[in-house]
Amino acid sequence: RIASLAPSGRSHFGSRLAQSAWIVHRRGAPEVARGATSQQVSKMARRARGLVALGAAAFVASRCLDESFVAPGASTAASRRDMFAGGVGALLGAAGIVEQAEAYDLMPLPYAYDALEPSIDKATMEFHHDKHHNTYVTNINKALEGKTQPSLLELQKTAIQSGPAYRNSGGGTYNHNFFWQEMAPTGTGGAASSKLADAINGAFGSMEDFKAKFEAAGAPGARFGSGWVWLVVDKDSKLVITSTPNQDNPLMDGVEGTLGIPILGCDVWEHAYYLKYQFRRPDYMKSWWDVVNWNQVSSWYEDALAGKAPAADGTSAAAALVGARKAPSAGKPAFDFKFNFEAKFGQ
Repeated sequence: RIASLAPSGRSHFGSRLAQSAWIVHRRGAPEVARGATSQQVSKMARRARGLVALGAAAFVASRCLDESFVAPGASTAASRRDMFAGGVGALLGAAGIVEQAEAYDLMPLPYAYDALEPSIDKATMEFHHDKHHNTYVTNINKALEGKTQPSLLELQKTAIQSGPAYRNSGGGTYNHNFFWQEMAPTGTGGAASSKLADAINGAFGSMEDFKAKFEAAGAPGARFGSGWVWLVVDKDSKLVITSTPNQDNPLMDGVEGTLGIPILGCDVWEHAYYLKYQFRRPDYMKSWWDVVNWNQVSSWYEDALAGKAPAADGTSAAAALVGARKAPSAGKPAFDFKFNFEAKFGQ
């Protein structure tokens, strides 16, 4: 309907927009983005409703251009372009198509669920990512409703003081983003950079000695119950092995263990390994080395020396995902229309 009302010669934008709105309206957001998480479906529903309103508003705006609604004394072509671009930008924000600062998203895995086998099996990855990780994301978003949302990295510093939801769910969201990014399909993670290897040798004797000490820190006798084992760069730029309970991490003020910038971390919660290894946590940790992404760890080490902690916001993972895999969860709908104001309007 929108397309049929568009001015002659200027129907491309209206028709493409109408098609997108009609598809979302008829099929519904859940079908357009099947398998998305609950908070993502909610976002898509808002965008779908806004998209229909946007189409009508865009038509009105285009009619205004035809009627020469421009500021007195201004260049007609330039004013029309500026007015339309600014108006549509505001409409996009109101419709929810332009992202505002809002809920954290479940980070997509940057590889297939079975890409880490045999070290970590497909079923474990499905449950770990789609259920456990998603629960942390959902709960921290609930805790932040109606409040100012910091970056995920900024949230960590005061998480312990801010309360259990920030500490457990905010920490769990960050830690799992970090975890997925520091791993790579078997045989593709490379080796530690010469700079990082030298630092490991200087701090622990050798790479093999480092691995043995790291595994010991994560053994049930050392980290009883749930938690994480970390390699951090401390305030003196030295490498230190530490461990934290539950979903705490070394970025949190008041954390049990060494405060510092994490560059490597192993999840030793049972849900990370129990389907395959049952009670054999040491076997899981030994096998885990085969999927460590040393290229990423080496890059984080360079950043840590400069005082920069991993953002762990999922940006690099999302980029790696493009064209690499089909996931049943996480992701945003893509509406296929273009805003080519320069070419279509004000000529």
